[in-house]
Amino acid sequence: MCGTCDTADALAVVARARRVADALAAELLHEPVAKAMDLGTARGFDRAVASLAAELRRQASRPERDAVREAVRVLDIDWRRTTPAQRRRLVSEAMNAAGRATALIPARIQATLGPAADEVISATRSHGRRVQGLAIGAEFNAVDRRIAAHVTRSQVNFVTDEVGRRVEGFGAEARRIVAEGLEAGLGRDDLSAALQAAAQDALAGRSAFYWDVVAGAFVGNGRSYAQLSSYAEAGIARYLIEAVLDERTTEICRYLHGKVFEVGDALRRFDALDRLDAPVDVKQAQPWVREGTDAATGHRVLYVDRGGVRTPIVEVTRSGFGARDDRGDHDRSVSNRELMDLGVSFPPYHGLCRTTTLPDV
Repeated sequence: MCGTCDTADALAVVARARRVADALAAELLHEPVAKAMDLGTARGFDRAVASLAAELRRQASRPERDAVREAVRVLDIDWRRTTPAQRRRLVSEAMNAAGRATALIPARIQATLGPAADEVISATRSHGRRVQGLAIGAEFNAVDRRIAAHVTRSQVNFVTDEVGRRVEGFGAEARRIVAEGLEAGLGRDDLSAALQAAAQDALAGRSAFYWDVVAGAFVGNGRSYAQLSSYAEAGIARYLIEAVLDERTTEICRYLHGKVFEVGDALRRFDALDRLDAPVDVKQAQPWVREGTDAATGHRVLYVDRGGVRTPIVEVTRSGFGARDDRGDHDRSVSNRELMDLGVSFPPYHGLCRTTTLPDV
């Protein structure tokens, strides 16, 4: 029905703009991710994400550099003097060398995310008490403690998967470069330069944007789960979606803005997510919303992809993108119940999502 719209380039532009605006403050703060930041405001959320992303990049940068260096060291040979079997072995050795270096990344990320999870939950509860007037205690409840463990474990699992994909991707690219380079008659220097560039791109080149997305997902999930926990503790039955309706708000969040869901349903969904470990299962249970185009009408269509099955959730008949306080117009929307069943009930809804929730009182 829909042609896929890859929003990665647009998100990368947004990420770079946010880094320009927030990087200096984030690097200078050197504070826990949410300390002295109000996660209930768009600015506070952005600064918390920027601060955490800067620290994650710092933790990953040394292993990434080591991975590139070690892989290139193995592959810096005269390939014209090798047999096909030797080439396969050398690429495999380079992948193993890179893998040994990048294997340090998940533990370093976990050491950063553990304390950050507590800070996100604490800041969210504080905002609920101070600003929203929720009748909740100052200390974490049992659900909060589960949330801290879950968001840390889940995000580390995603990072571990990504690290493995990068190494595999580098191996495939290295085999291609060697095979095509030899066929084209390239010498050692040209092949070494091409392999160096491939290693840098696959093992470290995408890192800046990637850690922005990781930090945004981590803080966004932690905030949403902690909000749900606080609402339940305060006896609030429903919550509504509150998007930041400015010039860079996605069609996704414009559509979801103002929708109301049941706190109990959302917490039961968290219970189900908490039992999952594999990233592929988490993405199936809580998919991000994607944008596509209806070939027949030319309208934007929002959909979720669960295990290769696309389910449209709404058609955007008039875009509000680029304008403030404009949701746009929509048609053929699924119900709120169907959104909940599809796993689209609380943010984040996409990479670098800023949308939050409010108690429906």
